[in-house]
Amino acid sequence: MTCYPAGTIAVIFVAQRTAQDGAGYAEAAEEMIQLAQQQPGYCGIDSVRDANGLGITVSYWADDTAAKAWRDHPRHRAIRDAGRDRWYSHYDLHVAATERSYDWEKAQ
Repeated sequence: MTCYPAGTIAVIFVAQRTAQDGAGYAEAAEEMIQLAQQQPGYCGIDSVRDANGLGITVSYWADDTAAKAWRDHPRHRAIRDAGRDRWYSHYDLHVAATERSYDWEKAQ
C-alpha cells in the first residue's frame, strides 16, 4: 500500500491493446517498468488490464520535471512509437497533480 504526497504527478495512460504481438508487448512492458524504476523522481506504478485488452496504467512522479524526463527518455520514446505502430488501437493520456492520497487494508 502506498500513499503519495500532495503534488506528486500522476500520469494516467488508458489504452486499448490490439491482438498483435502479445509476446513483444509483454517484453516491452516489463522493460519499461524496469527502466522507469531507475529514473530520478520515479515514485511508483499501478496497472490493470481487462480481458478485452483495455488497460489503465498510472505512473507516479515526484514532480512534473521528472514526469517529462520520462516522457522524453529515448528508449521510452522508441517503445511508445512501437506501441502506436502495433500494440495499441488507441490511447488517452492524462497528467494530474495529486491533492490527497489514502490507502486502506482489511484487518486479518
